[in-house]
Amino acid sequence: MHLARFAASACALALAATGAAVALAPAGSAATSSVYSVAPYVDMSNGQEGMLDTAVTGHHLKAYTAAFVLGEGCNQIWGDTLPIGNDSYTDPEIAKAKSEGASVIISSGGASGEPLAWTCSTQSSIDAGYQAIINDYGVNQLDFDVEGAAVADTAATARQMQAMKDLKAANPGLQFSMTLPVLTSGLTGDGVNILKAAKNAGIKIDVVNIMAMDYYAGTGTEMGQGAVSAARATLAQMQSVDSGYTYANLGITPMIGKNDDGSAFTLADAQTVEDFAAQNGVGRLAFWSVNRDQPCSGSANSLPTCSEISQSSLAFTDAFVPFEGSTGGGGGSTGDFSLSLAPGSASVAQGGSATATVSTAVTSGSAESVSLSASGAPSGVSVSFGPASVTSGGTSTLTATVGASVAAGTYPITVTGTAASGSHSATYSLTVTSGGGGTGGGSLTNAGFEGGGLSPWTCTGTSAVVGDTVHSGSHALRITPSADSTGECDQTVTLSPNHTYSLTGWVQGPYAYLGVSGGATASTWSNNTNWNQLTVDFTTGSSGTVTVYVHGWYGQSDVHADDFALG
Repeated sequence: MHLARFAASACALALAATGAAVALAPAGSAATSSVYSVAPYVDMSNGQEGMLDTAVTGHHLKAYTAAFVLGEGCNQIWGDTLPIGNDSYTDPEIAKAKSEGASVIISSGGASGEPLAWTCSTQSSIDAGYQAIINDYGVNQLDFDVEGAAVADTAATARQMQAMKDLKAANPGLQFSMTLPVLTSGLTGDGVNILKAAKNAGIKIDVVNIMAMDYYAGTGTEMGQGAVSAARATLAQMQSVDSGYTYANLGITPMIGKNDDGSAFTLADAQTVEDFAAQNGVGRLAFWSVNRDQPCSGSANSLPTCSEISQSSLAFTDAFVPFEGSTGGGGGSTGDFSLSLAPGSASVAQGGSATATVSTAVTSGSAESVSLSASGAPSGVSVSFGPASVTSGGTSTLTATVGASVAAGTYPITVTGTAASGSHSATYSLTVTSGGGGTGGGSLTNAGFEGGGLSPWTCTGTSAVVGDTVHSGSHALRITPSADSTGECDQTVTLSPNHTYSLTGWVQGPYAYLGVSGGATASTWSNNTNWNQLTVDFTTGSSGTVTVYVHGWYGQSDVHADDFALG
């Protein structure tokens, strides 16, 4: 179930790097917020995620890159094959690190998989999939690790850049990195083409993160200087595409300890890279991986779990963490702030308005300017701030004005404060009421399957209505997955637009999923041999149309479902 570590493709790295040589720009301010200046990778699927907790609580690590989300058609899963937002292994690890003060970048792709834009050709599904990562994990930083043949896929690259353009427009403050293989002479020609694709799409890659590893240039390669050479060459290539790129838009990610090609990145090499980064204002330092930041016996299969060199546990973490406070581009100021709302919710009649106080506070470093914005408000609801920006430690008044035609319902509105150090968000729950009350129209048909037929449900494979395993009555739905299908059954319904609903259903069996897609996206799941009720809350969009679905999981046994309801 565990995803193997990523490694640069020898085939891809054998290509000659291209790009005209240009004069390097001086160091600039960081493209990423300072908390992300050191963000090593953590393989969330190799069984040693506990080292992340130790790095955060005992070694002052403030940010990390969680790897990897994999595209699977137009769906996304973690490396352990469980879906994003519903991974009982990965999600608690991310939540725990967050509770301990660590920020996370979510990375998609790697050597063993590809990001969604490479596995799905539908642009709207790609956009929705990446947005789901942002929503599920509350992140404002996404990383895309593209390796091997994927680097040369120009159609997928174009979809990727369009998705980033769309998401940046929808998510103020969102930043993304492209992690690419390099030689000591820089990016491959295909890597440079990815930079050109971003320019053609009208966007700028916030961090071009180079995999300074596995050069296959002989075991005597000096890996620290190799990383420096690769960084210098890559910036020249970046500036040949867009002169606005600086070292602040560059990330350096070595593979600590022994590399796949037999070379070794040592603690002395780490110091070489950190010195170069601080002197030139490099935007981000990372490494592969926190899971490997420990000594081991050097057995043939140990590279995914240790460095295979002499070191103390988390020695590379200790070596890179000081860059968090560097005055170079990546370190910048160590300032940070908090944001809160009081009250956090309000109930307003159609045509009315509500206010809340947005409070900010300095949590580290010095006070800084914080710009306020809101997202998620339905059509007909306007949200304003007075003032629209504050100095951290100050307050602003949020005013939500509700139009007379806004449908009754509860709407989560995300309030975001953005500063040089990064961004923080809080949710304002706005309930709109009307004189007539009610919950809006629309309902599920054949929710208990008591007629003995499927219609209007549609199912894949051999899923069917049965009478031998039921929750109530005389019939229920049997969902039959296969090796390449989840056995999904769907029903499309039209509900009231911009309204909050609760979908419930009784399920039994391994990895039973209940959810909605289309005009809203939400799901939950259980793994239980007994009947148990699942509940999914969601808010419809402007059309009110959603698809209700239930399915099992690839290669698992049958799931049964019964007694659905919408309220």
